[in-house]
Amino acid sequence: MASNILFLPFRRTHNVSLAQAIKQYISTKYDQHPDMFAKDLETIDQLRNGAVHALEPHVSGIRKLQAYAAQLVWMGGKFPIDIGVDFVWYPALGYNTQRPISQNNLRFELANILYNLAAMYSQLAMSSNRSSSDGLKAACNYFCLAAGVISHLKTTIVPEMRSTPPEDMDAMTLESLEHLMLAQAQECFWQKAVKDGLKDASIAKLAAKVSDLYNDAGDWGIKSDSVSSEWIHHMTAKHHHFAAAAQYRAACDCLEKRKYGEEVARLRDSLNCVNEALAEARYVNRAVQSDLNGLKTKVQEDLKRAEKDNDMIYLIPVPPKSELKTLDRAGMVAARIPKEVSDPLSFIGDHGELGKPLFSRLVPYSVHVAAGIYAERRDRLVNHTIIDQLESLTSRIHELLRSLGLPGSLQALEKPLGLPPGLVSHAEDIRQQNGMDRLRKAIVDTEKLKNSDRAVYQEGVDLLRSEASEDEQMRRRYGTERWSRPPAHTVNPKLYGQIDTISGYLDQAANSDSLVQTKLRENESLIRLLSGRDRDLEDYVPSSRRAVMPAKVEREASKLRGCLNEVSRLESRRKRKIETLRSKAKADDVNSDLLREAGRLEREYPMQKVEAVQFEDFFDKRLEKYNPDKAAVGEEQQEQESIMSHLQVVNAAFVAAKKGDSSSKEREQALQSLENAYLKYKEIISNLDTGRKFYNDLAGIVARFRDDCRNFVYQRRAEASQQESDLANAMARLDLQKQNHSREAALRQQKQQENLQPQYQAQAQ
Repeated sequence: MASNILFLPFRRTHNVSLAQAIKQYISTKYDQHPDMFAKDLETIDQLRNGAVHALEPHVSGIRKLQAYAAQLVWMGGKFPIDIGVDFVWYPALGYNTQRPISQNNLRFELANILYNLAAMYSQLAMSSNRSSSDGLKAACNYFCLAAGVISHLKTTIVPEMRSTPPEDMDAMTLESLEHLMLAQAQECFWQKAVKDGLKDASIAKLAAKVSDLYNDAGDWGIKSDSVSSEWIHHMTAKHHHFAAAAQYRAACDCLEKRKYGEEVARLRDSLNCVNEALAEARYVNRAVQSDLNGLKTKVQEDLKRAEKDNDMIYLIPVPPKSELKTLDRAGMVAARIPKEVSDPLSFIGDHGELGKPLFSRLVPYSVHVAAGIYAERRDRLVNHTIIDQLESLTSRIHELLRSLGLPGSLQALEKPLGLPPGLVSHAEDIRQQNGMDRLRKAIVDTEKLKNSDRAVYQEGVDLLRSEASEDEQMRRRYGTERWSRPPAHTVNPKLYGQIDTISGYLDQAANSDSLVQTKLRENESLIRLLSGRDRDLEDYVPSSRRAVMPAKVEREASKLRGCLNEVSRLESRRKRKIETLRSKAKADDVNSDLLREAGRLEREYPMQKVEAVQFEDFFDKRLEKYNPDKAAVGEEQQEQESIMSHLQVVNAAFVAAKKGDSSSKEREQALQSLENAYLKYKEIISNLDTGRKFYNDLAGIVARFRDDCRNFVYQRRAEASQQESDLANAMARLDLQKQNHSREAALRQQKQQENLQPQYQAQAQ
């Protein structure tokens, strides 16, 4: 049945299991088991099923849509926006309503649900009994609520989607729909005013505002690609209709106030407006045409009577339209966002109107992100700011000992025959760790991780290059004027910037790997010797010719041994300190404190979603517990400087005491080379552990990069497919027009020849 108002059609979707995606996400990203949330998983699918099938104008559908939308908002604080399920929705407006749009985006799902809520309100208004005062009130209220939901969708939901909105949810379309709903709400108010017999001046103000709102809706609709021409003609006709109605009521008010000349002028303007509205008659339905024709008849009759009375009796000059006072406006409607939409979290709880909050026992996603940020900062502080500095101090000790030829020169004198205890201890340490086999295995494992990271990174790069090649082919095929969309690297420069960033990481890591392998090659023979038998070591280390040390040398050697023991104690104490610090960082579980902090933030800012950035002060305060460890680094450095200075002095005295004695020279060199090889072994082990951790961390970065590339390329290809289809349709229409022109030209030519043929025949006769 034809109606003089419009309603929003529902968007339709396919059935998908949101529960399955949430279950998979919980099992992979959280420490909690998905079975703990079996009831919640079942409920969320039931809520979605009820909401997406609420496609009839009934008040029960409002609660179904609001309940599911509220849970989606609540879940936004616990899960990422790309939860892992592709929501498929069909547009409700425009020329592509049979072409589905799919996005892995919780906000996209929420936008569609709220759109359907606005459609539900508009259809409830449509189905209200607008022949009664109560029905008009209800319809006006429903239209205001529909406008409010659309406004919320436009200002809050769509900007947070982080993706391109559907064509019928762009800013121009939503603006047009919001003004359309408000225009129809104001029209209901105007209709009730007429029904209640309000004064003509008041009704004129109401009608003028209806006209303005329809005009705004039409102007926005023209800018939209989804508002159909039929709707735009309807809005245009309504704009002129209510402009005419406003002038007609103003004319009636003039008659009452005995302003007969102005009455005639306003009736003439009213008739002009009606005629402009009737120019759209063939594009609008019969209900709108009937309203216009009824108004025109009434205006014509009153204009005829007014002109006759003024010409025969009153003789008052009729002012031109430019001198008529602009009618005042009385706006009685506004977009009203339902509280269940603007603040849905206040309606969910143990006794909430929209049900219990689902997954309430799950650690919020923002807390999960914050825990990751804290762990990263803590590890950076502990490993880079503290431990790296301590290990750097230890490396300086080793460099000094190596430059002084210690402890080899001392060991050669202290034990001229056999193997020194320190060397035996080093050899045993390497054997227990499986020496070269461990190194080779660590190198192979690191190489596998590196190749895996590079393959995942290359997959993302290849996707971007493939899409860029496809885009360039289309640009060459259709030309830059028709294929006008910008290249991918200008659309998403951040993603393309990651190509060089990650490539730099990989190249830098490859250089580090090469240096480690060079170290291993240079020291491999000695490390193998240390991991072998004691007999082989004894054969490598020559015995000293001197069996007894002079008293002076023995005295200086004893002092030097004391210094070296002090250095060993410093290293051992530092090693224990590093292990203690690592254990302290490992035991630093922040989750329970973060949950308490999140609860405090939710209580203090109930209207604000908890974000990871709000925990900055909490992070700074908690990391203060490592301040004593940071201060200890400076103390360690001062103590080491003192020990190293004393060591250099004592060693100089030792070297001077045994000056001229070359009996243990070869033994010193052999022992020192083995000592250096042991230190290099420990250094290579540390380097390989660092490399393995680096590639494990990089795996997460390249995986996100590849996934972002996949999503971006999928979106670009979908856009390209649609644009290519539009161009193909446009070219097909152009070809059809050319064929029609050619056919018409051929027909005209044939007709001309037929017209000339009788003349030739006559001349021949």
